[in-house]
Amino acid sequence: MDSKDLRIFHTVAQEKSITRAAEVLGYVQSNVTARIRQLEKEVGIPLFYRSKKGMILTKAGHNLLEYSGKIIHLLDEALKSVQYTAAPSGPLVIGALETTAAVHMPKLLKAFLHQYPEVKLSLCIGHTNDLMEKVLDYRLDGAFVNGKVDHPDLEQVLVFKEELVLVSENSTAELSDLMSKPMLFLGRGCSMRDRLEQWMEEEGIEDTNIMEFGTLEAILGGASAGLGVSLLPKSAVKMMEDQGLVCTHPIPDHYRHSHIYFVYRKDLFQTCAFEKFLEHIG
Repeated sequence: MDSKDLRIFHTVAQEKSITRAAEVLGYVQSNVTARIRQLEKEVGIPLFYRSKKGMILTKAGHNLLEYSGKIIHLLDEALKSVQYTAAPSGPLVIGALETTAAVHMPKLLKAFLHQYPEVKLSLCIGHTNDLMEKVLDYRLDGAFVNGKVDHPDLEQVLVFKEELVLVSENSTAELSDLMSKPMLFLGRGCSMRDRLEQWMEEEGIEDTNIMEFGTLEAILGGASAGLGVSLLPKSAVKMMEDQGLVCTHPIPDHYRHSHIYFVYRKDLFQTCAFEKFLEHIG
């Protein structure tokens, strides 16, 4: 069983699509299809159901997926071990929340890469649950997530402490009036959205109109235009607030504080680049 075929199978299983897997791997679609068919011929049983919903794993496919992840991880760890050098270099794949990436990552990463220019760092943006899943699946070396995690396979380091505020257009409206406006968020899985929904439930506010946006910039633009309000770290809106484009409002103390942790697997093979990154954020 070829390791390249296992990687292709693993990617198709994760993406649930031949097309998306080909894009991720940088292969042509016909090559991915042919390699999956060859692997199914080799094991003598279908690994996927082909449906309108995409590529769905069969029972045999689920069994192989469990092993393919472990095998790919071991191969990657073996490669890292022979490439380990005293000088930080090579790939480093880090995940971060949208707000953390916008506010903290530019300065942090610029300083790190200036000191270690041979490191090839990639940044993946996502929500906390999505990022943790990718760390656990070895797709990320580590990630900045919201809140302390409770998982036996993860280590965590507290990196940033944030103050959350309600963001609106430049207005002197009362907090109770602002709470009746549409809420602007990045989408389901957003920790700020979960926190605001808990707060609104506590206040007895129902049937809230939630509008989903793709980027932090779009949310800030919507808030500035009076389209609605949002719950965000104060550091993420400081520039626009200083310019008079938005207004921030304090929220109840037990919802106000947010802690950003850097998480990584306990069994991760720590290259010199990763060790230096931990020192850099510590």
